[in-house]
Amino acid sequence: MTGLSLIVFVTRRIAVVVPLLLVISFGCFALVHIAPGDPVRSLIGAHASDPVALAAIRAHYHLDDPFLVQYWKWLSQVVRGDLGVSIQGNQAVTSVIADRLGVTVFLSLMSIVLVLGFGILLGAVAAFHHDTWLDRLVVAFGIFGVSAPTFVTGIFLLYVFGVMLHWFPIFGPGSGFLDRAWHLTLPAFALAISVMAIVVKITRAAMIEELSRDYVMFARARGLSSRRILFAYVLRNSLIPVVTAAGLIVVGIVAGAIYVEVTFSLPGLGALAIDAILKRDIPTIQGTTLLFSAFVVLTNLVVDVIYALIDPRIHFGRVGS
Repeated sequence: MTGLSLIVFVTRRIAVVVPLLLVISFGCFALVHIAPGDPVRSLIGAHASDPVALAAIRAHYHLDDPFLVQYWKWLSQVVRGDLGVSIQGNQAVTSVIADRLGVTVFLSLMSIVLVLGFGILLGAVAAFHHDTWLDRLVVAFGIFGVSAPTFVTGIFLLYVFGVMLHWFPIFGPGSGFLDRAWHLTLPAFALAISVMAIVVKITRAAMIEELSRDYVMFARARGLSSRRILFAYVLRNSLIPVVTAAGLIVVGIVAGAIYVEVTFSLPGLGALAIDAILKRDIPTIQGTTLLFSAFVVLTNLVVDVIYALIDPRIHFGRVGS
């Protein structure tokens, strides 16, 4: 793919992403708007107030305006980077999100490294030892990973390695790079195990298919070592399906971070979203939901571009000759 064609490819994808983000923002605003309960009561909490104060609050937040007018005013603020003010603490939602973002990003990156590192390795080992006890052991691990919910795996790791063995801290995000990595080791493994099973399955299936191709037989006939065949040819060709599923993998990790952060009492975006829902903090709910949705859409956009770059057969959705 040439530089010009890549620009055209990305432009076409962005032309689809922008309307999709608008639809998501409208759905996010509408769901919160039609949720049961009075938004004013959510804003003032348990404090008593007279009708004049209630009317003033409704006027300040434009709650008496038609729905589409409210949405347009909110969208105008979002485009300028203003997600409103959190009810809890009276802070800007952008500031609250920025304070929590570091923990979630660190946790997600650790999990992605574990998923790709161990997932591809286990999938390669299972494929290279196809139909042996080692292959069956890896497949059983994959079934366990897919079947066990993230919070159950987290509680198990927390109890065994945190409470019983005292190998890792059981709560808190830590401070500094090394201390934070130490505190987030258990949460990262709990988050990675369920998603890792997907990578193991995809890598194993792709490598088994590649190992049966003619070029592997020719490479062996030429006297190439099994290690070189595996890493230089088979593994490289098997990574394209993994890249295709990269969007699903990353989204699964970020979605699972919500449960892991609550399980390990981590002050991340997932815990912030759950707390906002419980306390009916409408601006924070809208801000975090929109952020997660935008991340999912942009992740899929990046995966499309990477896939087009690594596979020369892809040209704007058509298979090259």
